[in-house]
Amino acid sequence: QVLLVESGGGSVQAGGSLRLSCAASGLQIRNYCMAWFRQAPGKERERVSFISSYGEPTNLESVKGRFTISQDNSKNTLDLQMNSLKSDDTAMYYCAAGRPLFGECNDYDYWGQGTQVTVSS
Repeated sequence: QVLLVESGGGSVQAGGSLRLSCAASGLQIRNYCMAWFRQAPGKERERVSFISSYGEPTNLESVKGRFTISQDNSKNTLDLQMNSLKSDDTAMYYCAAGRPLFGECNDYDYWGQGTQVTVSS
């Protein structure tokens, strides 16, 4: 059974920082595309940051320079360091894993339950 468990969410003032962590079990993240998604009320889910099958991190334009994704294959964990947080970053954040297809990371089969991030201005 695959489990992805997020932690580290919370409430913070604008300009503050949070670090999200995702602990994976039932799969080896080194063999998967790993990503952080978020969904705010009334908005579509969007992929915030992901690590490609080649190990390259990619960020959503709106979080570039502020968010850093990293994974520790020995611990089977995925982290998201979020700095200079803005009210627009308020959302439920989800960890996701999927098999790469022809080297691309577009489909995610496994999802965590989510962790809430609230940024007050």
